[in-house]
Amino acid sequence: MQIHHRGYVSGDPRVKEAAGYGINRAEEIPDEMDVLIVGTGPAAAVVTAQLSRFPSINARAIEMRPGRLEVGQADGIQARSVETFQAFGFANEVIEEAYRNVEMCFWTPDPENPANIKRHSRAADDSTGMSEFPHIYVNQSRILDYFLRDAERAPGKITPDYGVEFLDCEIDPEAEYPVSAHIKYVAGPRAGEERTVKAKYLVGGDGARSQVRRSLGHKLHGDAALHAWGVMDVMVNTDFPDIQVKCSIQSHDQGNILLIPREGGYLVRFYVDLGETTAEDAGAIRSTPVEQIVDTANRIIHPYTMDVKNVAWFSVYEVAHRITDGFDDVPDEERGTRSPHAFIMGDACHTHSAKAGQGMNVSIQDGFNLGWKLAAVLEGRAPEALLDTYAEERKVIAQNLIDFDKEWSTLMAKSVEDWTDPDELEKYYTQTMEFPAGFMTQYSASQITTGTEHQELAPGFPVGKRFKSAEVIRRSDNRWRHLGHFHEADGRWRVYVCADAAAPALEGTKMADFAAWWAEDASSPRNLYTPAGGDEDAVFDLKAIYQQDYTEIELHDVPKAFQPLKVPYGLHDINQVFAAGHGRDIFRDREISKDGAIVVVRPDQYVAGIFPLDAREEISGFFAGNMLPVNP
Repeated sequence: MQIHHRGYVSGDPRVKEAAGYGINRAEEIPDEMDVLIVGTGPAAAVVTAQLSRFPSINARAIEMRPGRLEVGQADGIQARSVETFQAFGFANEVIEEAYRNVEMCFWTPDPENPANIKRHSRAADDSTGMSEFPHIYVNQSRILDYFLRDAERAPGKITPDYGVEFLDCEIDPEAEYPVSAHIKYVAGPRAGEERTVKAKYLVGGDGARSQVRRSLGHKLHGDAALHAWGVMDVMVNTDFPDIQVKCSIQSHDQGNILLIPREGGYLVRFYVDLGETTAEDAGAIRSTPVEQIVDTANRIIHPYTMDVKNVAWFSVYEVAHRITDGFDDVPDEERGTRSPHAFIMGDACHTHSAKAGQGMNVSIQDGFNLGWKLAAVLEGRAPEALLDTYAEERKVIAQNLIDFDKEWSTLMAKSVEDWTDPDELEKYYTQTMEFPAGFMTQYSASQITTGTEHQELAPGFPVGKRFKSAEVIRRSDNRWRHLGHFHEADGRWRVYVCADAAAPALEGTKMADFAAWWAEDASSPRNLYTPAGGDEDAVFDLKAIYQQDYTEIELHDVPKAFQPLKVPYGLHDINQVFAAGHGRDIFRDREISKDGAIVVVRPDQYVAGIFPLDAREEISGFFAGNMLPVNP
């Protein structure tokens, strides 16, 4: 965390001074606003936190509940989500609070006595080093708390307006405020009152029964699996030896369990197989009492038993795999002729089983994908066409999720008699681990993602996939740091300039030539798109990474382009220069060419493109396709 460059900070540096719409933030929902966010689920909370970092944007978040979410719903946090938490500044807090998953145990019928279960095998959670962050479990309510706390701490000071329901809307693309939203107060002294408010953009993160989706005329399409599960968060006394380890438990003829330990050391979540349902059942199985779920669980774990002392929450659901026919308000026949003004995210777009741990995680990435794009457009830094990429990118990801979850949930419900290989479930779990961890997402070529023409310069940073962090030595203080951990959710593009083998110099090298172009050429991205009079790195976070050991790097040999000026004092930021050392070598670990490479990373942490050090026209052309000049 870099502080004091604007003046001495004596308080908590995470709490930013109010600015823009955050100053004396209005208690009343305004009649007109830039963005109306509906819901406070994971996707909506991310957008709220993101937009609050841009106080020039007038955004409000409404939630039908009278207050914060308290219990139930999702609990699995994949490593990709923790990487996102790092961007918002609370990853370490969540990790300390959560249950950390290190392995999964697979229990199957005892071959000598099939009426009993027996531990069959174990699988490490991440044996290949997909991420430096862990796979954890913590209640969804706490994740929402962290994002909404971030929104309140940010300069925009956004806090949800609870007890307000979204009813429907009309959209006039030609109006200054295209969205007319009808809302209703459902809690507090104004309960029953209805209003119409106007917004430039509407964001629906209001769950599987989304009123925003309905008002846009979209529907969820797909199939029900006709299989029911009971889920319960309980505190138990038991002789089952792996009660604090993630487990897949398959009995001989009583069904299956997915066991998820929860934060705190006492709470455990059970997904209990309640068997097949029929289309004529009409949801009757949802009335299954928790006592019956407990009895079923005890039969499955025989010869072990559990004595439930407390039920914190329980529910019954039937597996369904559905995806919406539209992620924004633009009809297919109008696609490309106008840009969207309303979006839906999270469960409003895609529903599936809970057992792959994907609902909250994919929703977080929905919100991260959309939030920075809205900010860039509303602040005039990007053309409105940038918003078209939200639906283009996230609909593909949602379909991939549905396809994966169909296979995983089918395997979880499979009867022992149907298995031809007793190791099949474990093999599938380990072979597909990268998908549920959140690392299979790869965006295709678009205005914000290039093709793979120069991928050979940095194979370890696949274009379109998330930027996989690596350790480097920061030359200013000679500390090793994860490069990706400096990527904040601040809407900036990251430009990592990996030098060729030449020693640092102010001129006469490819690195120095790039720096001179970046800083001095009026047509360079920095000079075209960075507002005059502010920080030189306000739009592009430019970093220099040298191949040499840090002991061979002196900052006075590094071009000033990599030591950007900060206002108001004109301080040079010397913390943007990195090298190898102490066994850390990003060139080795990410297969970066010794001839050098430029790695451009989107504000949501996905690799936008790889370029040679001398690719001036290519880099300029790329940003010309997704940004608007502020200094023409």
